[in-house]
Amino acid sequence: MCGIVGYVSKKQNAVQVLIEGLKSLEYRGYDSAGIAFNNNGKMKIVKVKGKVNVLNEKVKNLKGNVGIGHTRWATHGAPNEINAHPHKVGNVTIVHNGIIENYKEIKKELEKEGIKFKSETDTEVVAGLISFIYKNNENKLETLKEVSLKIKGSFALGIIFDDENETIYALRKDSPLIIALGENENYIASDVPAILSFTNKFILLEKDEIAKITYKKINIYNKKLSEITKPVLTYEGTKESVMKNGFDHFMLKEIYDEPKVIENILQSYCFDYNIKTLENKFGSFLKYNKINIVACGSAMHAGLVGKSIIENEANVPVEVFLASEYRYNKVFNDKKTLTILISQSGETADTLAALRKAKKDGSDTLGIINVVGSSIARESGRVIYIKAGSEIAVATTKAYQAQVFILMLLSILISYQKGNITLEKANKLLKEFKKFPKEIEAIINDRDNYLKIAERIYKQEDIFFIGRKVDYFLCQEGSLKLKEISYIHSEAYAAGELKHGTISLVKENTPVIGVITDKLIDEKTVSNIKETVARGADVLIVTTDELYDKYKTDKFYSNIVIIPKTNVYKRPILAIIPLQLIAYEVAKLRGESIDQPRNLAKSVTVE
Repeated sequence: MCGIVGYVSKKQNAVQVLIEGLKSLEYRGYDSAGIAFNNNGKMKIVKVKGKVNVLNEKVKNLKGNVGIGHTRWATHGAPNEINAHPHKVGNVTIVHNGIIENYKEIKKELEKEGIKFKSETDTEVVAGLISFIYKNNENKLETLKEVSLKIKGSFALGIIFDDENETIYALRKDSPLIIALGENENYIASDVPAILSFTNKFILLEKDEIAKITYKKINIYNKKLSEITKPVLTYEGTKESVMKNGFDHFMLKEIYDEPKVIENILQSYCFDYNIKTLENKFGSFLKYNKINIVACGSAMHAGLVGKSIIENEANVPVEVFLASEYRYNKVFNDKKTLTILISQSGETADTLAALRKAKKDGSDTLGIINVVGSSIARESGRVIYIKAGSEIAVATTKAYQAQVFILMLLSILISYQKGNITLEKANKLLKEFKKFPKEIEAIINDRDNYLKIAERIYKQEDIFFIGRKVDYFLCQEGSLKLKEISYIHSEAYAAGELKHGTISLVKENTPVIGVITDKLIDEKTVSNIKETVARGADVLIVTTDELYDKYKTDKFYSNIVIIPKTNVYKRPILAIIPLQLIAYEVAKLRGESIDQPRNLAKSVTVE
């Protein structure tokens, strides 16, 4: 959730390197920022409530050669300057991502030893613990080993000791951290974008590993403090891939990236539109008679779409769990159950915990992940990468679409492997994706219509989405997009549930967005929509050209978005695009911070 960056060099430019790194991590979401750096032999700490630009104004004339920086998303304590990172206790300065579950007990113990704390944070307690233990044993590696055993929870730490202030120590458990390599300069960061302006070479720090980083050397130790050698990885993308490229917002750029993402997936996994090629890439699913999908937020909505299609087309039962609930529920797993974990970042704390529970219960696991080498990717039995590239906007768009598309391809493959469709039928379905990127592009380009709809509804404070079957799941995702970035109260309901209480919320001019793409149940949905019209609702619908022909003379709606008639695998991907863009246009009209909505973070690495 938060962002960490650190820099070690002989050059006196640490301050601006830290600022640039923190700016590159702003997409993760934060409410305060700060840096600590070696300034003429002493650690100087500068912190602000607010954005990195505010911090930069306070430090732009300062210099140093070693430092650590942080963007904080408040968990323990209010978002203010005192609670902002870095924190210093005694001779130890740290930045921290994650949650320390037993910090209150540790804090009481340290207070008995005379240590005083200024903030409400768990992070300052960790700084106090490191300082206290180091004072007693005077061995930094032994100190960090003892600290990692004593604290419970998730953490990624960047640490500077006063008596070795040209060295950064790093330590992690669960929360991600990388070490990046330059020439006579090295870095730490919570994510690759923080270092892409300087280098694309990096090392993944694993659970319970400790790193000692100077400008010319990196030493890494395992939990037994034996020095180990780790591979240096190369990030395949570019700095430009995470820039806006002329778009007003990252979210808009990423929606326009969707055709390319679908093309990337096809080229990576079935470039010849042959089911055998897809099978070679994805593997066999023949042994499984049940699938559990575990995810959070939009990834969970993607899972719901996948459930509907896999059950109906591949005839395999699928259950979808919220990751935060899966951890604490009784789940019936066996060797014929496949647990699919969906996460853009591959670091989502609840999903990672669910993965470990599923493995412990004896289930095979598959990660559907965007970030290569992330924790869930490394710990899953197998992984399918969604090939979406860097996604910067907090509200996911292209990664969600990629997740859904992977599930659609899985449905076709499982259906073929289970004998529900022939080889010829499977290949025919795959070949229907040849023009899919162009079809997506055409839906995106209907921007004038989406803006017209947004202008109609952006001043409202309550908006409802209704649909049935897959359309209901699309409504859930469309509603989430709208509320995430526009802050309008928005809810999605199964259309048939309106009469069981929800319709009482509909009054004159209440916007109701209906998704009607399934011709097997369209009349039921239209009937429910007309119930809202009778109560004064202002209805907007997303439907197919086939169904539009059926209802074009029945003006129960004020605005309409039309997508082409297509198969069940393409339809959910096409139908969500108008909802993504309507949410974007509404938020833009309201003047909201679209890429960094308040209180939200891109990678949720705490429970």
